[in-house]
Order: sequence, then C-alpha cells, then structure tokens
Amino acid sequence: MRTERWEIDSSHSSVHFSVRHLVIAKVRGTFARWSGAVQVPDGDFSKATVAVTIDASSIGTGVEQRDTHLKSADFFDVAQYPELQFVGKYVKPRSGTEIDVVGDLTIKGITREVTLRVEQHGQAKDPWGNVRTAFTAKTSIDRKDFGLTWNQVLETGGVMVGDRVEIEAEIEAVKQVEAQVA
Repeated sequence: MRTERWEIDSSHSSVHFSVRHLVIAKVRGTFARWSGAVQVPDGDFSKATVAVTIDASSIGTGVEQRDTHLKSADFFDVAQYPELQFVGKYVKPRSGTEIDVVGDLTIKGITREVTLRVEQHGQAKDPWGNVRTAFTAKTSIDRKDFGLTWNQVLETGGVMVGDRVEIEAEIEAVKQVEAQVA
C-alpha cells in the first residue's frame, strides 16, 4: 500500500473562529502559527487521516488587550497548554465533494471528539510542478467542554462571551514524495 503525504501549506491556509460577544455581536479571530499533514492511503481521501498542531499563543483578534486575556489562565492558559491539536481518526463520506472528518480535538489538555464538515475543492499543479489540494473544514464546539469557562453575567441578561464557537479552516496542502508502507 502506498501512502501519500500532503503537508499543509500554512502560508496559503488559515484557521478562524467566531464567538458571540454581549449576546448581540460576534468577535472573530485567527491563529497565525500552526502546521499539519494529511496521510492518504492509496490516494483515497475517504481513508485519509489528518494531524494539526496550533500554537495557542498565536491567537489574534485584532485587539491586544483581548488577545492577552485569551492567552491567560482565564481562557487558553498558553503558559501551561502551549498547543491545540486535532487528530483525525476516520472519514465519513457525505455527498459529492463533501466528507466528515471525525477526530479528537485537544484544547487546554481536554480532548473531545469533534466532526469537521469538509468540502473538497479539487487539485491543481502550481508553476513549480507541485500538486496541491484544497479544503474548507467547519465545526462548532461548546467552549466549556474544553475548560474555557470564564464569563461575566450582564446586568441586562445574558453573558459577555457566548458558549458556542464556530471554527473554520481553509486548507491548502502540497503533495510530498510518496512513501512505500509495508
């Protein structure tokens, strides 16, 4: 069996998130430093596995004070938990170019199974002869499931930070030299 390895090109990829603020608005952010790879047995993406590591300290929302708070023990506690990880366990076909990737997401030392809804965007050869593929992956998590429980109750009702976090990744990966697996 031949296994293709696809390295995620983080310079042409992104990981974004959004969460409700004060019940009425959304705050959006991103992680600037991360890496990952996709292993594809016999070129069959329906059997693929994926592993992604995110540098928690690279979180950014465009507001330095908020970013500092997100890095603190109130949220990601990057001093104690410097990385977030996703390890895909298996793929479930959906329809057409869509699949579900089921895997373990670890945030702040807590691991939970999540399902990424993935849309495949095809493959292309770049001007240097590299084969590239692209995907959009989306999921939604309850931040409290991962120990991200800080909040403040508002005097008008509701809370400062919503529980539901929407996550979206735009992935471009480059095919590496095929390896022979025994």
